[in-house]
Parts: sequence; C-alpha cells; structure tokens
Amino acid sequence: MTYSAFGVHPGRSTGVLADVWGRSAVRDVLLPLGAAAAVGLAAQIAIPVPGSPVPITGQTFAVLLAGATLGAARGAAGMLIYVVAGVLGVPWFAAGASGWPGATAGYLVGFVLAAALSGQLAGLGADRRPSHTIGLMAAGNALIYLVGVPCLAFSTGIDLTAAVSAGLVPYLIGDVLKTLFAAALLPAAWLLVHRRSDANDRY
Repeated sequence: MTYSAFGVHPGRSTGVLADVWGRSAVRDVLLPLGAAAAVGLAAQIAIPVPGSPVPITGQTFAVLLAGATLGAARGAAGMLIYVVAGVLGVPWFAAGASGWPGATAGYLVGFVLAAALSGQLAGLGADRRPSHTIGLMAAGNALIYLVGVPCLAFSTGIDLTAAVSAGLVPYLIGDVLKTLFAAALLPAAWLLVHRRSDANDRY
C-alpha cells in the first residue's frame, strides 16, 4: 500500500491540526501528556467481551485521533507515556487497571506504533478528506491488531485462529463506527481552520 492510496504524497508535508497555531517547546511537552490522559480516560469506557481478556473500549479511537492531530513524534510519545505510566502503576488502563498488562500488552505496543503511523499520514494530508481519513484509521487499526493479536495468542497459549476470534472479530463493528466518526470529525476540523484562515485574510 502506498501513500497515494491515502491521498497523500511523500515529501509534501502539510502539517497536523496541533500545529495550525504554531509550535513551542512547552506545547510539545503538554500535548503528549494530554494525549496520554485522553487515552486513559477513554479506557474507562470498558465493556467486557465474553471469552476474551480484551474489553471493548474507546482507546483505539483516542489513540488514532491523538496521532492524527499531534503528528507522528508527539502522538507516539503520548502513547509511550500512557503505556509506561500504566505499567508503573497509574490506574488508567481499561477499567482502571494498572501494572503489566499480560494478554493485552501487544495492543498497547500497537498503540505507540499506530499513533506514529496515523500521525505520519495526517502530516502528509490524509486527514483532510473523509475517504482518506477512512484509510488512515483503517491502517492504524490494522497495525494495532497486527501486533496485538499474535501477542494475545502467545500470552494465553491459544492458537492464532482463536486469538483472531477473541481479539479481533468482536471489535470490528465498533472500529467501523469509530472510523466513520473520525472521517467526519477530522475533515470538518480542517474545514473550520480553513474558513477561519480565509476570514482572517479578508481582514
């Protein structure tokens, strides 16, 4: 899959939403911290899935949105903060859990990678149109599962087919809904930015 499949072109960076009003060292610290807290908050929306140690949460949406709005480096940094702080005892994993996550460790590693990927694609303009945003979200979700599902199989001793049934299939409908929401939200945010910029230019 190439960048052009997402409607972007290598080497032609267009920036991310967090940089619309400029950058500073303070913001580059605060934004990843805020992203980590947002994912921790989204993790408290946790619905148990029978037969699976992986609950349905709002985490993946928050992770990919953080990456898309902050960019690759700050998005990944925010997710790394989230993972490390949770392992060290901050109770902001799913349903207030903390410590080594065991069966869900692979998904958390996937969060860091997916935030970097979605941030890279957004920085190249893939969050400007709904169809391209769908591709961005699909790629990010796929990367989370690509890491999370095999780690689930390894940590629980089940085979890969069972891990797919327990750690991927139950979440697909929710992922589609989150993707559609993001496909409306991110391009709409850019549209507002452009309108505000045009209005300022007229004055």
